[in-house]
Amino acid sequence: MVSRKGGNRRGTRSVMRKKAGSRGKISLRTYLQQLEVGDRVTLKAESSIQKGLYYKRFHGRIAVVTRKRGFCYEVQLKDGNKLKTLIVHPIHLKKC
Repeated sequence: MVSRKGGNRRGTRSVMRKKAGSRGKISLRTYLQQLEVGDRVTLKAESSIQKGLYYKRFHGRIAVVTRKRGFCYEVQLKDGNKLKTLIVHPIHLKKC
C-alpha cells in the first residue's frame, strides 16, 4: 500500500506565499481585531501564522461572520449550493 502524499497545505506554495514587500512583523491591529456578527469578511491567509487557517479552496472568498468561538470566529459561506461553516482566526480575515 502506498502512503498518502500531501496534507492540508499541499499545492499552496504560491497561493499562500507573501510578497517580498509584505514580509516581516505582522500588525497587532489585525491580530486582535474585533468583528461583529453579520460582518462581511474576505478570507485572506496570513501565511506566517498557521493557527486557525482555513482550507486552501476558500482562499479569497467572501464570508459572513456568524458568531465568535473562543478567540476565533465562525464564518459562513456558500460553496456551490451548500452553506459551509469555517472556524477562522481573525488574522486571516479582512473586513469588506
